[in-house]
Amino acid sequence: MAALNEMSAFCRIVDLGSFARAAEDLRVTPSALSKLMSRLEDRLGVRLLNRTTRRLSLTAEGDIYLARAREVLVLVDSAEAEVSASRRKPKGHMRINTGAAIATRITEQAMPEFLALYPEITIDLSVADRIIDPIAENVDLVLRTGTLADSTLVARKIADYRRVICAAPSYLDKHGTPKRPADLLGHNCLTLSSLGAFNAWPFAAGDGVNRLQVSGNFSSDNLSIVLRMALQGQGIIRLANFALIEALRDGSLVEILADSHMSEPVPLWALMPPGRHRAPRVRAFVDFMSERLQAN
Repeated sequence: MAALNEMSAFCRIVDLGSFARAAEDLRVTPSALSKLMSRLEDRLGVRLLNRTTRRLSLTAEGDIYLARAREVLVLVDSAEAEVSASRRKPKGHMRINTGAAIATRITEQAMPEFLALYPEITIDLSVADRIIDPIAENVDLVLRTGTLADSTLVARKIADYRRVICAAPSYLDKHGTPKRPADLLGHNCLTLSSLGAFNAWPFAAGDGVNRLQVSGNFSSDNLSIVLRMALQGQGIIRLANFALIEALRDGSLVEILADSHMSEPVPLWALMPPGRHRAPRVRAFVDFMSERLQAN
């Protein structure tokens, strides 16, 4: 039990960046926490933290210990959650990470309803378009779209979307509407710089697929910015329809080339560190999102 307390305290010090903040969070004195870390380092025979009056930093050994400590704490938390799940409601704090477009178009809209259903759950939602390591960053759940890379994470598909080629009516009025895929070569296509492979847009060609490499005067690694540029009449886009639902519904964007475009499914995944997928609060959120999105 002492080892688990030491691991937990060490992780809180690293997460909060200081002994004082970690001591306040753990409700102990800074001196008691410092002695606890000294005992841990003496027992291990290595220094885990470099301490100065201004900052803390991990040693090489501390970096290794942090990763392993997080794994152990996740397994302990999951074991306790799984055993007690049958006799208690989902509760506790949950850290979720997702990209900007999913946060704005999906998660943000569903969150109030989920929190109303589960008042004993609190959520910290971080938004980043970069790929993160949920174990290293102590995240319970990551929502991401697209093809999964090989991973030790537990994955569950929540929903399937499709990609749509579209443009604002103002752009089409000024530049004309493409009638066939090759017409796109004469148009300004706005693209995602972080997904270069998806800038070769696929179209049906006989029994196969013809991928047309499009280009334009603007690209970004942020889906929301590309979408806003299209809404302002700056060009043609090809994005997952979860980001386009409102714009297509109210006519701000118009779908084009639907008869020849191969839309390709866009799966939305919940990715979880091993063990955390069994935590009642995590299972409740994944089940809720799956049911809500499929119903919509």
